[in-house]
Amino acid sequence: MVHDVVVVGGGAAGLSAALVSARSCRRVVLIDSGEPRNMAAETTHGFLTRDGVAPGQLLATGSAEVRRYGAQVLADRVVDIATGDGHFSVEIESGAVVAARAVVVATGLRDELPAIPGIREQWGKGVLHCPYCHGYEVRGAPLAVLGGANRAFSVHQASLVRQWSDDVLFFPREIVLSEIERSRLSARGVQVIEGDVNRIIVQDGRCRGVELASGQLVSRSAIFVGPCFVPRDELLTRLRCAVGDDGWVAVDATGRTSVAGIWAAGNVADSPAQLIHAAAAGSKAAVAVNHYLLESDIQLCLAER
Repeated sequence: MVHDVVVVGGGAAGLSAALVSARSCRRVVLIDSGEPRNMAAETTHGFLTRDGVAPGQLLATGSAEVRRYGAQVLADRVVDIATGDGHFSVEIESGAVVAARAVVVATGLRDELPAIPGIREQWGKGVLHCPYCHGYEVRGAPLAVLGGANRAFSVHQASLVRQWSDDVLFFPREIVLSEIERSRLSARGVQVIEGDVNRIIVQDGRCRGVELASGQLVSRSAIFVGPCFVPRDELLTRLRCAVGDDGWVAVDATGRTSVAGIWAAGNVADSPAQLIHAAAAGSKAAVAVNHYLLESDIQLCLAER
């Protein structure tokens, strides 16, 4: 069987795309490897009517809704997407191949974190990156922001996090701040602490602070870091989807790539997208895919006449 749509990735974007496609009476298969970006977090926030829900619960509810409308959900990993014979062949790790007229890739991104002991262990708990997602839960607490390879993000983050607490320390680490940047941070009430960071202090499973290479211990309740965002776009680049000047796969407002029949939705094409934005992107992609298939159906009928 040639399905109408294959959705690759079962996060908010992928589930939303599958849901809207299935409700459009399309034959839909969603394939998910079970590695959502936000599973390290205890709760999700900012998603209207679902604020505070655990990531696993949100995805389980979404998967059940997708199945309710007849879509198939496969727990597997897509290893390749090939073109030919008027459709796409989606190869999965188990060896099967799923044929589809259109594909929505919603594989997300991975966060490259600073190589500092304690960060990975506390990721999503005492070490955070998005204050819009988790800032309210640590409001008023003594907070730290660690500089990293994502320079612009880190410097901006130091000023931004101040919105949630009046006790914010910025550890620039390898970042050399300009005088203008220092003035802006000072005006914002953010203190800059120089020196290398040795580790994150963790006691009883909780973040307790920062240890500098000098041995100084700085007590903090939570730490914000700016990861390097790396899109999981290998499937798209192997299809030769055009890439923009920023190095990310280029898409239009609906997620359409330069390859006809291929859409990208969510963090794989949009690093700042929060959960609710990713869900919206999946919905927009599904509507565009349905219009694309509609036009294809009309053209086929005209040709047969």
